Amino acid sequence: MRPDPRLGAAVLAGKLAATASRGLGRGGGTTIPGDVALAIDPGVLAKLGAALPRGSVLVSGTNGKTTTTGLVAAALEASGERVLTNASGANLVFGLVAAAVAQARPLGGARADRAVFEVDELSLERAVLELRPRLVVVLNLLRDQLDRSGELETTARRIGDGLRRLPRGAHVVANADDPLVVAQCEGVEGVVYVGIDADDQLLDGVPHAADARTCPRCGAPLHFDRVVLAHCGSYRCTRCDFARPRPAVAVRRITAASLDRQRLELDDGTVLDAAVGGIYNAYNLVAAHAAATTLGVPAATVAAAVAGFRPRFGRMERLRLHDRELRLLLAKNPAGLDVVLRTADELGATHNYLIAINDLVADGRDVSWLWDVDFERLARSSHRPHVVASGRRAHDLALRLKYAGMAAEQVTVEPDPAAALRVLASRAAPGEEAVVVPTYTAMLELRAVAQRAGAVGAFWEQRG
Repeated sequence: MRPDPRLGAAVLAGKLAATASRGLGRGGGTTIPGDVALAIDPGVLAKLGAALPRGSVLVSGTNGKTTTTGLVAAALEASGERVLTNASGANLVFGLVAAAVAQARPLGGARADRAVFEVDELSLERAVLELRPRLVVVLNLLRDQLDRSGELETTARRIGDGLRRLPRGAHVVANADDPLVVAQCEGVEGVVYVGIDADDQLLDGVPHAADARTCPRCGAPLHFDRVVLAHCGSYRCTRCDFARPRPAVAVRRITAASLDRQRLELDDGTVLDAAVGGIYNAYNLVAAHAAATTLGVPAATVAAAVAGFRPRFGRMERLRLHDRELRLLLAKNPAGLDVVLRTADELGATHNYLIAINDLVADGRDVSWLWDVDFERLARSSHRPHVVASGRRAHDLALRLKYAGMAAEQVTVEPDPAAALRVLASRAAPGEEAVVVPTYTAMLELRAVAQRAGAVGAFWEQRG
């Protein structure tokens, strides 16, 4: 490539910033290098992206980005590609730049064949304009961080704006079961819809935390024939012809379902055996399969990559601390927490939880969403679970649990993450797996405690 002194300076400065950040113990160098590089060369992301021989893949949506990104990257690597990805989960533009700078050659050349980036919903349009991706995956649109994102309809429009900026010939893998996603794909070329046709784990109806009950086209009520999670399922408008499109790739059957494993049978004959449980991961798996095969990876190669994939940090991650087995299940919004509690209760038969709620910027300052979560599930569970309420908003959580009907002896309030983990371990029986359900920054704090104890490695070093 032609020498670009400004790009070279940005890459070098970003690499030095990453080294300094880690050396000073200020983090994993997952965002600061991006800030530094962008300050020197605002076009650094577009330039580094253009150097990738096979272009970029972007994964966006409210829930499941990190896992799906890891699955797509694993499938492409299994096919022989060298893949650049933001494995740390830093998904704003400066996080993408930091990841790109980390793998770039000193003068800005690419070491990878392709990038697979998870991208924050509000950053998708800019990422599309700079990277001109060959494929975008849109997983779902659920209420999340209202103080930053605004109402869900605003986030949906931002996703749609990004999709309409895609270069000619690009593909979109989209969730047919989410009416808000489908509405943003109308008029977009190259859409490959995926969904779940299996009736193995359906809800009785649309839950309280669902965000789409009316037609995004005309505003009339939606009728749901099947509900998989939140507002995702089979739907049709009661007035106009808006309805769930027929998926090009669908999950036909789900078997061997447990907290850390499930077997998906797809309607194209593919079988995916995965070490990630929960119905929400079924969506991630079928989307990753469709994305990889659309990019030319053989289905058998995708299946082999899925079989070897292990969850990213905080997402179904297992660790041993204080001589007890713990499972981390990240949850950052009402729909996500609902499905995590459902999975842990039904598939994990969980007796002990640590639920940690923070209200920092990355979590969302407004925690009123706790009142939309079905904590009543815990109160009526036959396992009669105990909850350690932790995090900066531990007392808010304890109050919500009280109103959900949990008895006082079922709840312990301990805001400090290290102390909360000790309490959880003290209550769990030997051989029992306890479940830790944190918001994002609470998850990082809890993992930091475990890292200091030698139970886990640094989150920025993990790959699926």
